[in-house]
Amino acid sequence: MANLRPLIAIIFSTIVCRVALASRQWPPRSTAAQVANTTQEYLDTHNKARAEVNVGPLKWSEDLAKAASLQVRYQRDHKNCSFANLENSQYGGNQLFAGGSKITPTIVVESWVAEKKFYNYADNSCAQEHQCGVYTQVVWKQSLELGCAQGICTKDQTSLTICFYNPPGNVIGEKPY
Repeated sequence: MANLRPLIAIIFSTIVCRVALASRQWPPRSTAAQVANTTQEYLDTHNKARAEVNVGPLKWSEDLAKAASLQVRYQRDHKNCSFANLENSQYGGNQLFAGGSKITPTIVVESWVAEKKFYNYADNSCAQEHQCGVYTQVVWKQSLELGCAQGICTKDQTSLTICFYNPPGNVIGEKPY
């Protein structure tokens, strides 16, 4: 019996660990508070950039967030987290593919806003060999709603974030604000 005690302890420990793991959701799910904080972070960062050029704030759209989530999951599950083709989307869209399994909303939006330094409002142009389209979409004054989602590609620890805007922006020949 003395020889069985270590074995019984190991079996008991294994059962306790399995019960503990089974009682948790796996993969872990976001809490409502985490989702609300993420939503607010996307809005705050967008609206800060918009306020800097005197454009009104965006409002969060659950419909746009759902559409962004569906697109991100499709790209993650069927396209190896590659960029989505958003050309025929009914919404305006920005996306960011980044290393690291969790890129914050602030980092995402600030990377798009960083293009501002290449944008010339006076002649509505972008410096040669640079792009400004994701910045102008962030500050497009006709856009009123925002919805974003992020997918994690665990295989290579990358993420894909997509934000949709309604109505869409970046109309060729028009200034964003």
